[in-house]
Amino acid sequence: MRNLISMLDLRGRWMSLIELAEDMKENPFSYSRSLEGKTLALLFEKPSTRTRASFECAMHQMGGNSMFLSPRDLQLGRGEPIKDTARVLSRYADAISYRGHEHSKTLELAQFSSIPVINALDESEHPCQALADIFTIWEEMGSFDLKLCYLGDGNNVCNSLVIASSLAGMEMVCSCPEGRDPKTLDLARKLGGKVRVERDPKKAADGADVLYTDVWISMGEKEKNLELFRPYQLDSEKLELAKEDCLVMHCLPAHRGEEITEEVLESENSVVFDQAENRLHVQKALLFHLMLITSDLG
Repeated sequence: MRNLISMLDLRGRWMSLIELAEDMKENPFSYSRSLEGKTLALLFEKPSTRTRASFECAMHQMGGNSMFLSPRDLQLGRGEPIKDTARVLSRYADAISYRGHEHSKTLELAQFSSIPVINALDESEHPCQALADIFTIWEEMGSFDLKLCYLGDGNNVCNSLVIASSLAGMEMVCSCPEGRDPKTLDLARKLGGKVRVERDPKKAADGADVLYTDVWISMGEKEKNLELFRPYQLDSEKLELAKEDCLVMHCLPAHRGEEITEEVLESENSVVFDQAENRLHVQKALLFHLMLITSDLG
């Protein structure tokens, strides 16, 4: 694994990364100098809270450095090709974490970069989030013999979750409005995943071990018909249909009263902020792997 562009890049490696993240979470000081002298370039074209903060903290806690670069800080904002930026940053940094709009730019950055590139979110996927999600499920439940119900818009987060569930052998039910299904369903079937679509959100939530939702309107998207999504709100009725010890998950930021109610987000079932914390631990494992193990191999 030279880059992390898609959750599929973790095929055959995702569990070892979860185990490494688990150890890093329990024994952080054992890794406090592991990335000494290493630099991560954070190339972000979109706003960020958890992704930026977790990557910067990860580098700091492992003795490395990070540099945050937005388009207004770079010549990218004045039209310099991303392939030129990739080749320049490859001479300065040890890895690039890229958060952008078009998936084609992520691919171009990886093509022309001689250092690892991490997809920190684009229109297609959010693999770092999905890795943290399955780590959280493993941490809380100790198993993937579970039913994950995703409610709402089949967006980039959902695309990565579909692949993650397929790799882990976890049943996943996607309940989305017509025309808003995740784009990775065919890939999941090729992987032998237990992923299906259920239009009725109540049927989808029935007996679920995990209830997951995300915002209905992602960054940069135009307004949608919110009434179309209203039946898919993660509310107390759907929580009652799920198993008693069901986990409530949301990748944040949450629009309370839209995709999730305040009551459910703040319920005892919610692991939303543990999920957010785990972004730090899985990204430490990912950076350790890409900057040290991968570089040593090749």
